[in-house]
Amino acid sequence: MGVKGFSKDLLKGKVAVVTGGGTGIGKVIAEDLAAHGAKVALLSRNLDRLEEEAAAIRKTGAEAAAFACDVSDADQVKAAAEAVAAKFGRVDILINNAAANFIWPTEKLTSVRWRKVIDIVLNGSFNCTLEFGKRMLAQKDGRIVSILATYAWTGGPGFAPSASAKAGVLALTRTLGAEWASRGVLVNAIAPGPIDTPQTRERLWPTAEMELKMLSGVPLGRFGLETDVSALVLFLVSDLGRNITGECVTSDGGQYLGKGALDMLGNLEVVRRAKKAGAKSA
Repeated sequence: MGVKGFSKDLLKGKVAVVTGGGTGIGKVIAEDLAAHGAKVALLSRNLDRLEEEAAAIRKTGAEAAAFACDVSDADQVKAAAEAVAAKFGRVDILINNAAANFIWPTEKLTSVRWRKVIDIVLNGSFNCTLEFGKRMLAQKDGRIVSILATYAWTGGPGFAPSASAKAGVLALTRTLGAEWASRGVLVNAIAPGPIDTPQTRERLWPTAEMELKMLSGVPLGRFGLETDVSALVLFLVSDLGRNITGECVTSDGGQYLGKGALDMLGNLEVVRRAKKAGAKSA
């Protein structure tokens, strides 16, 4: 189910580019942009998957096209920007969503693994922001939103490459938020918390015990949905967000604030629930 509450013509006439738009959060963002009037260009290395998503969007009556692109390669991004412009005539919105990530002890990292994440997340965001941003600057209008994570500023054990890369994108967001605002281009970011999807359930909390442990650090007491992210995207890229630039909006149920004493309280709640579950099964 997509985002509700916004006008279906919210982004009528706009052209949006979504990197990593074939799966996960990027897929939902692309669908919600299209559902609210935008023409959507999907970018990713996996063209087959993108073509499937573009076809699904077109079935709803919206316009969509897929473009093969490795965002870490500046030449491929430049070619993709030219192809999107040739197809749709202009670019109004860029969503930097392509990512690479893994959980691994820092002392066991190799330079190859480090560079892979940095190249896709940091360099990829820069490549896309530069190529599509220059076109927005020329037309004196545009919106750029990068998808980050709160560990960009809190740090995250096991996430050294991703945390470092996203911290760089956050610095880029704040820099360009100020540098390009007077020229009509607003640059912002969104930091989601844990999002409840089949993939995250499999990778991050595959057991009920791990799910409770994860939830214990979320003051709101629930995981986010992909539409929580896409709703913020719609707000920021539309005229509703016309006074926001250089900002990173957090949507994590208070997770990054729920540390220290709050986390301890959460741990106690996990113990309480476990005892309660044990009593019921006895």
